[in-house]
Amino acid sequence: MDNLRESARKAAAAFVLQGEVIDASRYGSGHINDTFLLLCRDGEKEFKYILQRMNHDVFKDIEGLIHNVKGVTTFLRRQIIENHGDPDRETLNLLPTKEGLDYYRDEDGNYWRMYLFIAGASCYDQVKRPEDFYQSARAFGRFQCLLADFPAGDLNETIPNFHNTPIRFQTFEEAVARDKMGRVSEVEKEIQFVREREKEMGLALAMQKDGLLPLRVSHNDTKLNNIMIDDATGEALCIIDLDTIMPGFSIFDYGDSIRFGANTAQEDEVDLSKVSLSLPLFEVYTKGFLEGCEGRLTKEELDMLPYGAKMMTLECGMRFLTDYLQGDTYFHISREKQNLDRCHTQFALVADMEKKWEEMLQIVDKYRG
Repeated sequence: MDNLRESARKAAAAFVLQGEVIDASRYGSGHINDTFLLLCRDGEKEFKYILQRMNHDVFKDIEGLIHNVKGVTTFLRRQIIENHGDPDRETLNLLPTKEGLDYYRDEDGNYWRMYLFIAGASCYDQVKRPEDFYQSARAFGRFQCLLADFPAGDLNETIPNFHNTPIRFQTFEEAVARDKMGRVSEVEKEIQFVREREKEMGLALAMQKDGLLPLRVSHNDTKLNNIMIDDATGEALCIIDLDTIMPGFSIFDYGDSIRFGANTAQEDEVDLSKVSLSLPLFEVYTKGFLEGCEGRLTKEELDMLPYGAKMMTLECGMRFLTDYLQGDTYFHISREKQNLDRCHTQFALVADMEKKWEEMLQIVDKYRG
């Protein structure tokens, strides 16, 4: 820990900052990158910055990742200025190194980046009230709105095939065929559940290929704690954690939010009677998301929003099941069969969505404008 703090202070010296670094302390609750809050002082004035050591084991192409972040945040900054917003608070802002680069590579091969600190705002790990979910929805909808004209095809795939559901299905079938842990016989019903829905998995990609579903800037990690909430107003302020920014579909960002935010149960709930899609929360999020989008989604995207919710839930359940079959090597577990319980929860939610499909369509129609 002390060695890492010292490395952070050394890395900070490579960037263009105001004042002298007084302190570098651990910051936030992220598990992938190492994040530090820097306190700098110049006479009587204090300045704060966010310094991150990027995890190059998870993200193999750091230059491609920084290219994405720089491109998107620069575009967002221009849009926010045009809308008379505060570009220093409403988007992340990368700071250059003294050599004019957007990241620094230290002598040990670690990659570092620096952001302006966003004061007067906080992140929350859990949805405590519907208003939080609504603010999350508005924020990610506005994110789509502001980036509607960004050339998504110029972005790098920092995690290839991240939401390529047919590829995920292939990996799943390989795990079934190999049966590394001898667990296939106990999950035959779960395997059948996946296979019965195979034909739906490639629909979004087929529509995109036919020009019916536009490629968008996709955040791919639309959790509440990736939004900064203004401490004074309680309103969503800024989308953060842009490492998984990639070309993708708006319906998948929307759908992943529904998957975890509108579920009435915990992700690894063992009592499946507690698992259901909360239609009130589905409506809250849909209302906020479409308000934030300000009419920038196409008719086909609006039509496909419920599909996005179902597909992200099915894909996630399939990934949990795949990991269970492979020996729990990807998702961290704290107890036996936790990944299988996670799989069961996702599949139960898919089944409940299918029962409530008409209601979901009606709610989208209510707010599509």
